[in-house]
Amino acid sequence: MGLSEAPGQRDTQALLSTTEAMELRRRDYHVERPLLNQKQLEELGSRRPAPVTLKWRTWFRCSRARAQALLLQYLPVLAWLPQYSVRDWLLGDLLSGLSVAIMQLPQGLAYALLAGLPPVFGLYSSFYPVFVYFLFGTSRHISVGTFAVMSVMVGSVMESLAPDNAFMLGLNSTLDVAARDATRVQLASTLSVLVGLFQVGLGMVHFGFVVTYLSEPLVRAYTTAASVHVFVSQLKYVFGLHLSSRSGPLSLIYTALEVCWKLPQTVVGTVVTAIVAGVVLVLVKLLNEKLRRHLPMPLPGELLTLIVATGISYGAGLKQAFGVDIVGKIPAGLVPPMAPSPQLFAKLLGNAFAIAVVGFAIAISLGKIFALRHGYRVYSNQELVALGLSNLIGGIFRCFPVSCSMSRSLVQESTGGNTQVAGAISSLFILIIIVKLGELFQDLPKAVLAAVVIVNLKGMVMQFTDVFSLWKANRVDLLIWVVTFVATILLNLDLGLAVAVVFSLMLVVVRTQMPHYSVLGQVPDTDIYRDVAEYSGAREVPGVKVFRSSVTVYFANAELYSDSLKQRCGVDVDCLLSQKKKLLRKQDLKLKRLQKENKTPKQAATSKDTSISINVNASVVDIESNNDVEGSKAKEASTGTELEDTGAWAPEDAKASDMSSLKALGLPQPDFHTLILDLSSFSFVDTVCLKSLKNIFRDFREIEVEVYIAACQAPVITQLEDGHFFDASITKQHLFASIHDAVLFALQHRRSGPVDPVLVTKL
Repeated sequence: MGLSEAPGQRDTQALLSTTEAMELRRRDYHVERPLLNQKQLEELGSRRPAPVTLKWRTWFRCSRARAQALLLQYLPVLAWLPQYSVRDWLLGDLLSGLSVAIMQLPQGLAYALLAGLPPVFGLYSSFYPVFVYFLFGTSRHISVGTFAVMSVMVGSVMESLAPDNAFMLGLNSTLDVAARDATRVQLASTLSVLVGLFQVGLGMVHFGFVVTYLSEPLVRAYTTAASVHVFVSQLKYVFGLHLSSRSGPLSLIYTALEVCWKLPQTVVGTVVTAIVAGVVLVLVKLLNEKLRRHLPMPLPGELLTLIVATGISYGAGLKQAFGVDIVGKIPAGLVPPMAPSPQLFAKLLGNAFAIAVVGFAIAISLGKIFALRHGYRVYSNQELVALGLSNLIGGIFRCFPVSCSMSRSLVQESTGGNTQVAGAISSLFILIIIVKLGELFQDLPKAVLAAVVIVNLKGMVMQFTDVFSLWKANRVDLLIWVVTFVATILLNLDLGLAVAVVFSLMLVVVRTQMPHYSVLGQVPDTDIYRDVAEYSGAREVPGVKVFRSSVTVYFANAELYSDSLKQRCGVDVDCLLSQKKKLLRKQDLKLKRLQKENKTPKQAATSKDTSISINVNASVVDIESNNDVEGSKAKEASTGTELEDTGAWAPEDAKASDMSSLKALGLPQPDFHTLILDLSSFSFVDTVCLKSLKNIFRDFREIEVEVYIAACQAPVITQLEDGHFFDASITKQHLFASIHDAVLFALQHRRSGPVDPVLVTKL
C-alpha cells in the first residue's frame, strides 16, 4: 500500500491548517510488502505453537530459593521489615497508630453493639485481626478492624439464629441476657472462623479474581444499602426502644414500621443524649476538615465524646434518673481462646461466604486505591490470605468477622502512616485499653455509640449521588446500582448480594446478545476500514462486503450473528438458497426423465435382436458359432451405446456448473462477489461458533460469494485449528492478517469480470 498526493488526500488536507498539512506530509509513509494470507504469514514468521507452561510442576520443586520465595510470599513482613527506615518512618507510623487507636476504641464498642454482641468483643476484634494483618498483609495503609457493613451483616445473622424471643424467661417475659450473649458470641466466633477458612482457601488456590465479578457500581450500591440497614438498626438505641428481632426479606421495612409505631414509648433522655453526642461529633469533624492543614493529627472527637459522656453518665446517674441504657459491665483482660462449633457450620455456610466476599471486596478496593496513590503493589491473593488469617485467628479468640474501614484508613494515611507498623502500634494501644482501661467505660450510654455509628455513615450515604453521575455516564451501570440497592433493602444483605451478582452477570450475557454489527468501508487513501453508518467518508469497496461484530461470537449469540450478517448484506440468502434448490430439483427430475426416455427404445431393439438369434433352427455348433458372433456384435453395440452416452453427456457434465448457476436458473445475483468476516473482536470460539462460520462459508458459496476471514487473533487461530475448522474447502489461504489484504486478494481473484487495476492501486 502506498499513500500519495491523490485528489482525496488533497481535499482532506485542504480542511487542515497550513501547519497541520505540512506535519501530515512529513508523516506520509509508503509500505511495500507482498499480499499475505495466514498460511504465507505463518511460513514467513515461522509460527510455532506457544510453549505450554504447566504451573503445577513448579509447585512441587524443592530448593532453597523456592522455599525462601514462598516464605516471603506468604509472610511479607519478612521482606519489608528488615528494610524499615526508623529515622524516616517511625515518627509518622507512631502518630498514625495513635490516631487510629483513638478511633478504634469508640468504633469497636459501637460496631460490636451493631453486631448484636457485648461491646467488649468489638475491642477484641480491634486487636487480634489487626496484629495478624500486620504480619501477612501487603497493603501499607488500610486499617483492618471493625466495619459497619460487616457488623450489620453479622448482626443480621445473630437476629436470625439467636433472636431475643428465644431467650425469654418465665411468664413475665424477662430476657436472659447472659445466655443470649453467650450463644451469640459462639455464633459470631464460629462465623469468623468459617469466613477465614473461605478466604484462606480461596487465596491459596489463587481465587482472588473472584472480586472482579463485583463491579464498582455493585459494591457502592451494596454499601449504600447496608448503610440504610445500619441506620435503621441504630434507631432503637437512639429512641430507647425495645424492638422485636427480625431477619429475612422485608425485615428492614418491618423494623422501620415498628419504630414508627413505638415512637410514643421513646425515652426522652436517650434521644437528648444521642442528639447532643451527634451534634458534637459533626462539629468536631467539620473543624477537623477546616484545620486539616494546620493540625498534625485530627482532633479525637469520638474519644473525647466517649470520655465526657461516660463522666456525665456516671456523675449524673443517667440510667437511674432518666432511664438511659448504658453499656454495662466490661471485663478487664483478655479472654481465653475458644474452639468453633462444627455443628453450626451448616447453618452459617451461606452467610459466611457472602461476608467473606464482601469483606475482601471492600479491603482490596481500598488497598488498590492507596497502592496506586503511593506507588506500590497490592497482591490480591495474598490479601485474601491475610484477611482470612485475621478472621480465622480472630474467631478462635472470640472476635467477629472484620474488614477494613474507609474512615480509619484515610486517617492512617493522612497522619503520616507509611507501613503496617502503624496498625501494629494501634493494636498495642487497644491491648492496653482492654487490659487496664476498658472497665472505665461501663457507664457509657449506648445512645452515644449509636451516634458514633450514624455520624460515621456520612461517606456511604454520600454515595447516593452516584445515581446522578451514572445517569449521565452509563445507564446500564445505573441499572445495576438501582437493582442492587433495592434488592439489598428489600431482601436483606445476604439475598440482596446474591441477586445483585446474578443480575450483573445476566446483564453481561444480555449485552453480548445485543452487540453492534456493522458493514465496513474504506477510509479514502488509507488501509483503514470503519463503519459506513458512522463514517460518511468511508466507502464500501465495490463487490466486497466487510462485516464486523463488536463482541465475540459464542453459543448464546451465534444465531444472531448469522441472521444479522445475512440481513446487512442486503440479500435474502435463505430464500435464494431455497429457490435454487427447488429449481435444481426440478432440473434433476427433468434430466432423469429424458434419460429414461432415451434408454427405452435402445432396450427394445436389443431384446428384438436377441430373440431372433435364439430362434434359429440349427445344429449345436451352428448355434454356438452364431451365439459367438451375436455376442461380439452385442458387445460392439453396447460399447457403441456407452460411447454415444458418454459423448452425449460429457458436455452436460462440463456445463453442469453453468447450468446450476444463479444466472442460468434465472435467479437474482448478489451485488457483491466476496464477503470478508472481520474477527478482530473475537477472543475465543466455541463449537457452536465454528459450526456457524462453516455454515456461513457453505451458504454464501452456494450463492456464488466467496468468503474470507480477516484480523483473527493468534489464540482464536489455534482454537480454529483444534476445532478442525480448516479442511479441503476452507484452508488458511482463506484467512488474512488484515482486512486490507483480504480485500486486495478478493479483487485480484474475483470470479467474474477483469481486475480493475486502478481500484487495486488506489487500495
